[in-house]
Amino acid sequence: MHEDLMLLDHIRLNFSPASLHLMNITIGFIMFGVALEIQWKQFRNILLNPRKILIGLLSQFFLLPAVTFGSVLLFGKFITPSVAFGMLLVASCPGGNVSNYISSVAKVNVALSVSMTAAGTVLAVIMTPFNFAFWGKLYSATSPLLRPIHIDVGDMFLTVVMLLGLPVAAGIFFSRKWPNLTQRIVKPVKQLSLLIFVLFIVMAFRNNYSYFIKYINWILIIVLVHNSLALLTGYLTASAFKLPRIDRRTISIETGIQNSGLGLVLLFNPKIFPPEINMGGMAFIAAWWGIWHILSGLTLASFWSKVRPLKKIPVEA
Repeated sequence: MHEDLMLLDHIRLNFSPASLHLMNITIGFIMFGVALEIQWKQFRNILLNPRKILIGLLSQFFLLPAVTFGSVLLFGKFITPSVAFGMLLVASCPGGNVSNYISSVAKVNVALSVSMTAAGTVLAVIMTPFNFAFWGKLYSATSPLLRPIHIDVGDMFLTVVMLLGLPVAAGIFFSRKWPNLTQRIVKPVKQLSLLIFVLFIVMAFRNNYSYFIKYINWILIIVLVHNSLALLTGYLTASAFKLPRIDRRTISIETGIQNSGLGLVLLFNPKIFPPEINMGGMAFIAAWWGIWHILSGLTLASFWSKVRPLKKIPVEA
């Protein structure tokens, strides 16, 4: 392992209490915007035709964490414990808020994408704390050099409910109560939420510019490989169940676009991750994921839509 990378674990990134409150509000606003497009009929469609969505959720909540765990064991000599935990944390988060937009650019099954986002966001309230606690403790047990992590799953659960559950419930209620107004504001809200999130990430990197310059070469490679594995996991899982190519691409996007912003919020909650835990690598992984998955997702979507377009696009999940 490179000496510079070993020092990464002990870095404390510069996040003020005000910036952390802003991040909480940003994530809540993003999820409210996502929920504006969630309709009850989508959940009905999930119950009537659950196969594709269940395959997608299998890829996202079960196979991706398992693949990530295997990769941190395989490449353990080249990454630090903090970086490994960062990868496990990102893999435990639900799909990212921009996955539906990227799916539309890719001209794939947007209905399936939205349905997976709806179901995944609800399931994440339970699955995100469970996955990180399970795989994180399992990773701790694999090395005598690591002390077992003691994460307060209850606090993590409450945080996820506050950041995902409440904004999503508010967004669904708003869209049902004021459908006409929702149609007028949903696109601007999504665009604004994406802009705010990107600006927040850019400001965070500006405040930690010296660390960014020193370690980005290592973090870039790690996130690139991890994100590629996530996209591939989704595609191969859908292929194994013989889904049409359009659905393979959709599930690939849903699995590869992760809500790393939620991971950052969880990271800087002292009740979940006590200050004595060295989490410099975790924060770097989650922060760079927030930028990279948008770039990789849009690049892949443009390639699929322009270079390898599909002939027919289904209208239902």
